Amino acid sequence: MEKFYVTTPIYYVNDIPHIGHAYTTIAADVLARYWRTKLGEENVFFLTGTDEHGAKVAQAAKDAGQQPQEFVDSIAPQFEKAWQELQISYDHFFRTTDPRHEREVSDILQKLYDKKYVYEGIYEGLYCEGCEKFLTEEDLVDGKCPLHPNREPQHKKERNYFFRLSAFKKDLLEIFKTEQVKILPVHRKNEILGKLAGELKDVSISREGVGWGIPIPWDKSSTCYVWIEALLNYYTATRFLAGKKEFWPADVHLMAKDILWFHTVIWCALLLAAELPLPRVVFAHGFFTINGQKMSKSLGNVIAPKELVEKFGVDATRYLLVSEFPFGQDGDFSLEKLKIRYNSELANNLGNLIARVAKLCENVGLSAPESPHNKFDEQVTDYLETYQFNLALQTIWSWVDGLNKKIDSEKLWENTAEKQGILIEIVGGLRKIAFNLKPFLPETAERIEDQFRGPKISAAQPLFPRI
Repeated sequence: MEKFYVTTPIYYVNDIPHIGHAYTTIAADVLARYWRTKLGEENVFFLTGTDEHGAKVAQAAKDAGQQPQEFVDSIAPQFEKAWQELQISYDHFFRTTDPRHEREVSDILQKLYDKKYVYEGIYEGLYCEGCEKFLTEEDLVDGKCPLHPNREPQHKKERNYFFRLSAFKKDLLEIFKTEQVKILPVHRKNEILGKLAGELKDVSISREGVGWGIPIPWDKSSTCYVWIEALLNYYTATRFLAGKKEFWPADVHLMAKDILWFHTVIWCALLLAAELPLPRVVFAHGFFTINGQKMSKSLGNVIAPKELVEKFGVDATRYLLVSEFPFGQDGDFSLEKLKIRYNSELANNLGNLIARVAKLCENVGLSAPESPHNKFDEQVTDYLETYQFNLALQTIWSWVDGLNKKIDSEKLWENTAEKQGILIEIVGGLRKIAFNLKPFLPETAERIEDQFRGPKISAAQPLFPRI
């Protein structure tokens, strides 16, 4: 039986969840729901979770007056709650402080060390504290980390253990060129290949003096570099599924573009060294701004998922986030723009269509055949399986527009009883819309199916009251 395994990144717990986290997670949920419908619940695995080690987390805990474990235990549930509020149907919420993960990481590190892929050395160079990332001069923009331009990169010199990443350059180029691991969108693949064409340096896999982390098994005075350990979660989580289906390798890793290098070059090299199967797709979506500005606590424009849910509702929030711009491209959000689209596309368009048809059916006591729609449209399938969420929704909304126009052109409110055949056809169209909406708007799809299941159809409360 075919299987499907989708992951989000594990989110760093130095802060609470925001809509950047929600954007990736909703996209993963859409895929998981779609594939469950096609393959069955037991053949889909959807992983998300939290990244809980590292110097930045230790500092955040110190600032909060807490021990690191106490701090992460207070933040991780906030991510779980946010995903529950958005009806995220994850199968496992992963935490890197899980002792099972720590054991698996230690075993893999020891294996790499025994195979001579790890050696001791001195790291001397630049380091971004905001990213917890070692930097090269090529990474800098105007002498700063591009993601943290207000911070000076720190000069570090410490005894570390290094992974022989350079040994895998030829293999990585072949893997990505031939799409044994497919990097999407294609322009991201080209970026990775372009960077790989230059010198590929070995990378540090340990930190000296960072106590909050997984100890290096052969040298307890050092801990595993948080990025290396975090990447291993996608594999180690599948090791917890004793007695269940074998899900590794991942069918698609979803993430933002800033962590693509880690999830392609470094991650795949680690898997090659450990003799583990490679993921099939790595998809990096773009960044988005709020009213043209980068999200920032100092600007006060960080939006929590709960804020959108309280304003628009769960399904509307899901719809507005994944349909705003093509997945993979950069874009811009604003609450005002989301409100306009909510009223136009959800309240006026879809919501009004449902209300009109239900009222027409009720007025004539329509008896509709009970023939539920149970198949995704071919075009919607093509778009979902190529991560074009906005185009899948545009397709569905073209059906919504078509049904609204049909009601108007046929003037169904006049002599409705004589036009019941057309009305039944429209009910069939609504059932098709509901089924194809299931991955995106699960609650709304269920309400539409329930309302138009037949044989008798009645009016109900509006799906999307105007704001």
